[in-house]
Amino acid sequence: MYVSFAKCYFIIMAFSTWKPLITYITFYITKSFIMITHFIFYKLYFENYKRNLSINLKIYHCNDKMIYDVIIIGSGPAGYTAGIYSIRAGLKTIILEGVNYGGQLITTTDVYNFPGFPNGINGFELMENMRQQCINHGCILKSDDVTSVNLSGTPFLIFTNDERYESRSVIIATGATAKKLNIPNGEKFWNSGISACAVCDGALPIFRNKNLVVVGGGDTACEEALYLSKFGSKIYLLVRSDKMRASFCMKEKVAQCDKIEILYNTEVIDVSGNHMLEQIHIFNNITKEELTLNISGLFYAIGHVPNIAFLNAALKTGSNGYLLSDNTKTEIPGVFVCGDIQDYIYRQAITAAGSGCMAALEAEKYLINQ
Repeated sequence: MYVSFAKCYFIIMAFSTWKPLITYITFYITKSFIMITHFIFYKLYFENYKRNLSINLKIYHCNDKMIYDVIIIGSGPAGYTAGIYSIRAGLKTIILEGVNYGGQLITTTDVYNFPGFPNGINGFELMENMRQQCINHGCILKSDDVTSVNLSGTPFLIFTNDERYESRSVIIATGATAKKLNIPNGEKFWNSGISACAVCDGALPIFRNKNLVVVGGGDTACEEALYLSKFGSKIYLLVRSDKMRASFCMKEKVAQCDKIEILYNTEVIDVSGNHMLEQIHIFNNITKEELTLNISGLFYAIGHVPNIAFLNAALKTGSNGYLLSDNTKTEIPGVFVCGDIQDYIYRQAITAAGSGCMAALEAEKYLINQ
């Protein structure tokens, strides 16, 4: 179109070379016509394109502040899976993954029970792959820790140290942190013989046919010890008091297992070894006798703490401190939870990823109905 106007201009110029005034007038008429045509084209096509794009991606602005469709708080398998499903549903999605992103798997060595990796995969690599998949699909990722939230009305307000974010829905996937013993060399041997998940790590070659220790006196400790008895040669169950808190049924199962030996009134002083865990130093808090055991694995079964301090009691929790949910839905419409922050039973990477998918689908359904 512009080329035709240019041709007209040069033709007129050719016939008007001996008339400068006519040439001058012709030039400005042609230029004005081109500018008017460009303005009409912009209004009819580009503005309509922008409007359709905004509708399709549901990008809203309020006082020049973007309002996202979905804000995902936390990372790990649950958060990243929720991000992948949300962005693929055409929802404007941001993941506030935290400074230490990747969840518990980011510090895990080898993962053998996540589907799709017949030879296993390093935990760090698995989480980096999930993170990159989110980025490739268009998720916005911010390595910021959420400090507080306001879920009293929509848009929901999410605060970090430096920013305020607004969203039509929120998915919380901050997980839970395993309680650890406060011993001098505990961190040194974390993931080098010390673990907090027998189901995750118990079948690893470093623990097979070896002496192992479980610390705890509840049902979880019993379950961990029984599971490890499939692989270890000897399982020591250390109980701090003179009795176990576990249910009668679980205590009976442990008592019937020949591989498990219960040491009551026993506490851990420290652990030692070269590159891997080799010994545990314990003492009896009644007799004060100290003892060193040669072991290859120490498993904490003293509970987990859901990472929900930033919520400031904005959502209901059970007696165990975990968030209450109904298929990832909370009591606040538009707010969803997934992963270990609401799962105190299974606590597996694959179940966390599955619940992340569920939360994203529920969030999409919620937004469609708004």
